[in-house]
Amino acid sequence: MSSELIQQQKKLPAMSLRPQVVQLYKNLLYLGREYPLGYDYFREKLKNAFIKNKDVTDPEQIKMMIGRGEFVIKEIEALYMLRKYRTMKRRYYDNENNYRVNKDAQ
Repeated sequence: MSSELIQQQKKLPAMSLRPQVVQLYKNLLYLGREYPLGYDYFREKLKNAFIKNKDVTDPEQIKMMIGRGEFVIKEIEALYMLRKYRTMKRRYYDNENNYRVNKDAQ
């Protein structure tokens, strides 16, 4: 009986991190909508990553993984910003140094 109580006490701090983990998962799913390889690919990889770590109960290790997930969010946002920048650059510049001239204006 005492070993069950000890295991329950060990899980309590990990359970208090559950809302953060769920929010991280939702944020990553939201960002995955525009992923270059497709939403289904991203969702499957994300699900596998979370399932792989479902048995982790150490609060410090969970916090470390949440931090890694937040880093991944920043990386995905940077990927999207870079894609947007490249699209804008392609739209307004012929090459690296020349500004595109409107040929109708000449």
